[in-house]
Amino acid sequence: MKFEELGLQPELLAAIQRAGFEEATPVQGGTIPIALTGQDVIGQAQTGTGKTAAFGLPMLQKIDPSKRVVQGLVIAPTRELAIQTQEELFRLGKDKKIRVQAVYGGADIGRQIRGLKDGAHIVVGTPGRLIDHINRKTLKLETVETLVLDEADEMLNMGFLEDIESIISKVPAARQTLLFSATMPDAIKRIGVKFMNNPEHVAIKNKEMTANLIDQYYVRCKDFEKFDIMTRLLDVQSPELTIVFGRTKRRVDELARGLELRGYKAEGIHGDLSQQKRMSVLRAFKGGQLDILVATDVAARGLDISGVTHVYNYDIPQDPESYVHRIGRTGRAGKEGLSVTFVTPNEMSYLNVIENLTKKKMTPLRPPSQKEAMTSQIGAAVETIESEFEDANLEDYSAATADLVAKYSAEELAAMLIKSVAKESSSEVPVKITPERPLPGGKGRGGNRGGGSRGGNRGGGGYRGGNRNGGGNRGGRGERSDRNDRGGRGNSEGRNNDRRRSFDKKDGKPSQSRRSESRRSESENTGKSKGGKRDFVIRTGNK
Repeated sequence: MKFEELGLQPELLAAIQRAGFEEATPVQGGTIPIALTGQDVIGQAQTGTGKTAAFGLPMLQKIDPSKRVVQGLVIAPTRELAIQTQEELFRLGKDKKIRVQAVYGGADIGRQIRGLKDGAHIVVGTPGRLIDHINRKTLKLETVETLVLDEADEMLNMGFLEDIESIISKVPAARQTLLFSATMPDAIKRIGVKFMNNPEHVAIKNKEMTANLIDQYYVRCKDFEKFDIMTRLLDVQSPELTIVFGRTKRRVDELARGLELRGYKAEGIHGDLSQQKRMSVLRAFKGGQLDILVATDVAARGLDISGVTHVYNYDIPQDPESYVHRIGRTGRAGKEGLSVTFVTPNEMSYLNVIENLTKKKMTPLRPPSQKEAMTSQIGAAVETIESEFEDANLEDYSAATADLVAKYSAEELAAMLIKSVAKESSSEVPVKITPERPLPGGKGRGGNRGGGSRGGNRGGGGYRGGNRNGGGNRGGRGERSDRNDRGGRGNSEGRNNDRRRSFDKKDGKPSQSRRSESRRSESENTGKSKGGKRDFVIRTGNK
């Protein structure tokens, strides 16, 4: 369905066109027409399906810019998601001159207060900081006409139900409520009954999920082999923009350092980083100064990053739903993506559970040899050199080359030039990655709640027991950036919240204690690998 067919205002259509969108995604096409009539909507769809625009466009259409009061409120589970949503709504509402203010823990509350006083039309915030502003009387919700609960299932998992109910009690009953959730547990249904007025339920079926737009591969290997194999794949596939998922903060730090040592532009992001550092890394990644973002599941939740072509799950996740979230960082908005998951022999049962959930078999991938990786590196170096010749002015260097031409042949000089441009062979730069304890021998979560990724945590036979140091599903307390201003639980990421993934995307969802907030990864990404490189994957994948 074209956006022009949805009945949107010209200012919004102009913003959509400027962003490069043409056709609405299934969740957008299903929810926007209903929401524009003023009816309450429950949208069920995975991350990466365009939910922000699905609730943002109807809300923006209703805003009257001449009234400098809060007319729209979006409640989000994490500060990253709040920031990304604010940026997206600002872009879509720019031509209507809509003012959007994000409020979240871990940031200067004084600046947020000034932004609210300037007359925000829409406020996007995390539950704890929203309540803080309400208590301070710096946020008044009596004029809200549209209420959005984004990632509602995650907010419940983080223990925000009481906070959400407290916030909703401050919003007028005569409002429109839009609720979006990846899953539909009973608690979400109760919210629909209690706080919504005959909501229309729009569910995106599995066949429409973005995971089916992604080529999914796996590599079976030992833990100590993963890093060398991954760097060879990076050399052969030449991804434009990549996210690598690691299970723990230590893993992320070591992977980022190792990739830098081998010549890749990479940085890591996890819960121990300051908010300022996180945003700096994300800006560099979005701006093209970094090629590879290494992240934990918790830190990556809620990130909206377009253009990601590849996701590498260095550690396979315990929770199969986390796999879907991870790989959803790519293959967005109808674009194709590619994911590779590294699996140790005793973790193959987790792979089977993931395949049952996604209803799609992963293709086995033969790792490239060191020689194949080097051949790809040389080819890339030759392309770089040839492109430099197009605009090169070499006259000033002609005199300096006379001695070299006299001493060496043209072949020798060309070979030296290629060597200087190409990255060093991976085998020549040793990198040590600390081994992680493998996942327990359970089956994961897909349909096996008793001993699985989530059920096992509570039933005693799964991930929590016996995996304390290696990355249990529940881990410690999740990141609580949102509570810093309410009595301050700081910003600690659960020790073991990161799940194992390999090459593709999506992130994990640790179960948390009732009042703790963990990090979600939400990055919306699209893209393909550069020409020619992807054929290697398909060829060696034995499709």
